Amino acid sequence: MKKIQLLLTLLLCMVFASADAQQNRNLVSTPQIDKKLCVADENRVLGTDPVNPSTGSNVAMNLNKNQMRVTLNTNDVKYYNTESVSSVNINGGNITVNPANGNAADVYEGNVKNLAFAKAKDGGQSGDIDSPAGAVQISESKGWLESVYAKWTPYSGAESYNVYCNDKKIDEQLIRLYPSFVRADVLGLAAGTYNLKVVAVDKDGNEIAGSASTVSNLQVKNYSREGFAHFHSKSVGVGAYNNDGTLKKGAKVLYVTAKTAKTISTEVKGAGTCTGIQAIIDGYQKGEDKTPITFRFIGLVKKDNLDKVSSSSEGLQIKGKSEYSEMNMTFEGVGDDATVHGFGFLCRYAKGVEFRNFAIMRCMDDCISLDTRNAEIWIHNMDFFYGPNGGGDHAKGDGTVDLKDDSQYLTFSYNRFWDTGKSSLCGMKSETQPNYITYHHNWFDHCDSRCPRVRTMSVHVWNNYFDYVAKYGVGSTTGSSVFVENNYFRGTNRPMMSSQQGTDATGDGTFSGEKGGIIKSFGNVFAENSKYFSFITYQKNNSSFDAYEASSRDEQIPASVKTLVGGTSYDNFDTNSSLMYSYAADAAEDVPAIVTGFYGAGRINHGDFTWTFEDIDGHNSASYAYDAKLGSALDNYKTTLVKVYGEGGSSTETGSGSGSGETGGTETGGGSTETPEGTVLCTFTGKTPSSSIFTVTGNYSTSKGTATIDGNIYDTCVKMESSTSIDFTLSESKKVTIYFADTETASIKIDGTKKKGSESSYTETLAAGAHKLTKADSRNVFGIKLEPVE
Repeated sequence: MKKIQLLLTLLLCMVFASADAQQNRNLVSTPQIDKKLCVADENRVLGTDPVNPSTGSNVAMNLNKNQMRVTLNTNDVKYYNTESVSSVNINGGNITVNPANGNAADVYEGNVKNLAFAKAKDGGQSGDIDSPAGAVQISESKGWLESVYAKWTPYSGAESYNVYCNDKKIDEQLIRLYPSFVRADVLGLAAGTYNLKVVAVDKDGNEIAGSASTVSNLQVKNYSREGFAHFHSKSVGVGAYNNDGTLKKGAKVLYVTAKTAKTISTEVKGAGTCTGIQAIIDGYQKGEDKTPITFRFIGLVKKDNLDKVSSSSEGLQIKGKSEYSEMNMTFEGVGDDATVHGFGFLCRYAKGVEFRNFAIMRCMDDCISLDTRNAEIWIHNMDFFYGPNGGGDHAKGDGTVDLKDDSQYLTFSYNRFWDTGKSSLCGMKSETQPNYITYHHNWFDHCDSRCPRVRTMSVHVWNNYFDYVAKYGVGSTTGSSVFVENNYFRGTNRPMMSSQQGTDATGDGTFSGEKGGIIKSFGNVFAENSKYFSFITYQKNNSSFDAYEASSRDEQIPASVKTLVGGTSYDNFDTNSSLMYSYAADAAEDVPAIVTGFYGAGRINHGDFTWTFEDIDGHNSASYAYDAKLGSALDNYKTTLVKVYGEGGSSTETGSGSGSGETGGTETGGGSTETPEGTVLCTFTGKTPSSSIFTVTGNYSTSKGTATIDGNIYDTCVKMESSTSIDFTLSESKKVTIYFADTETASIKIDGTKKKGSESSYTETLAAGAHKLTKADSRNVFGIKLEPVE
């Protein structure tokens, strides 16, 4: 028999391992183990009918409890709450589980493959909140993946708030008002420990004395960058962020809301000033501007809010100038409620694009379509919902996340697919080269099929949670090679299928007569199986099988193992060190708690949309029928967002890492005196400089008109009076632009010399050193921009 993986070893690993929430293996309490009996009898021969326990003290899987999991040789799993177990005896091939209540023990005779313990799903670690009486009352604050957040009760008399992260003031747009609370999220953080300070601001822009509250010891983790996308991009990073989670050097940050999607504006090299989210993306298509850029969605953004869509079938189009063009783009959500509704995304000829932390509801066709010759695309921590109801097998939409036509080096990780019909088509028949794809830690939540459905490609599917997938889980056709490793299949009747053989050959031709592909299976768990469960291994039937069950992760499948139809073999990409990335697979038994935990699949806090799949109106947890009530909930989804502070203003974040980009920059605000390496815009919203590079001596005003800077309108200025000065120091030569009211012509003294212009702004290149701006004529300064000298 197979050697039993002893519980004692696992427990010792738990005691001495570092506390890593994503591993989820630290156990609060464990039953007593009879160490004298912890020896498996390797010579024992299993009978044809191993004995199951007759008393049944096992319970249902409960991810909110610490549980012991007994995996049988059939790969089914029995669960026990550790608080209800007093001891476990291991005697040869027999396992005895003794309940704490004194009831009869459960005895497994020769049919246990593995014992494992898993902690309840992680709820995240709260920071240490200090909210004195009379100050802002912070109710919740946690660190997450490359971000932190805080929620607090609206403060009486506050017009807005200033939030500082490790003493740096964050963009005001990251602070939002809801009916009963205010929330701020800070993005782009490297792993580490962070502090927050929240201060109320009055109607005059002054911080209210005694209102400050703080949070310390906020623990931030990195996103997992395991997978083919980062393996191929190496140290460059995918999208607008470096591999450590910080913005790339010179990155631009644009905030997209229902009100600003049409009006956000930036200069794009080769395209000039572009206004509107699609227009900006289209500007990058010219291929001249490689500046990293992130579009941050806030609240609910609908198709009608956009300036236009360049893909009439999908929605927003990210298209490179030619195949595999570097885009350096990230599309991300702020907080737990960022949602786009009524459109999706099309990537074509694009390289270096990231999607994260927002929901897509009722897309036009696919949520995300990676159409032609894309590379290094990373899609993670997304929530994917129904597309348009097209009836029949399109009732839940067409595809969800589809990739084809030589799209390669892609990673799909920690996404939640909500009852999606055709979850992910991976490949067509037109591919001309090897294409390597990763799916890991995704939650296929009551989906129908295609998790994924693979043609032609080499795909690694590991640590995913197949939660009552109705039709089939992983499908392999057309000569593809798929390594399915350490996944958890719960209530999934057909976990793996190859076209026209194995389980597929016993049915009605699920894969429509295409040639087969080879699946290598290792370490997977099949739990809560029904009488319709079918998984045929090569070892059971070496001509017509669903998958080759490997004896180890590194076993190579012999070339003699071929598909029944097509005669193709497995390419063993997963054992080729020159092709494979480094990764650390979790035990399959741990996957449900990890994927559904705080650091798991979908948006932060698992988003603002909740749904329970249950037996109602003919739709049950194992059904693939269209859920009309879920569809109605998506159609009628509304945001609870009341206000975005600073909506329409510019970001002061421009990145400080070493990643690629044509211009430099840094995150500014709160205490730094270093001159940034790249472009920084300092404005005075809240009657304080948004960049700590500048020191203002003088008075502010909100009644001196407005200034338009980079398409955004500002109403707070520094009044240039006889006693006013604005001081700053440059460590290197910079191009400096000073912005006045739109109705004014430029006039100012720079280092005592009067400067005038015919427009409402004045630009001059200044040398390294200390500089001072003072009054020349009665004017008002609304902003100052520092740019690198080309």
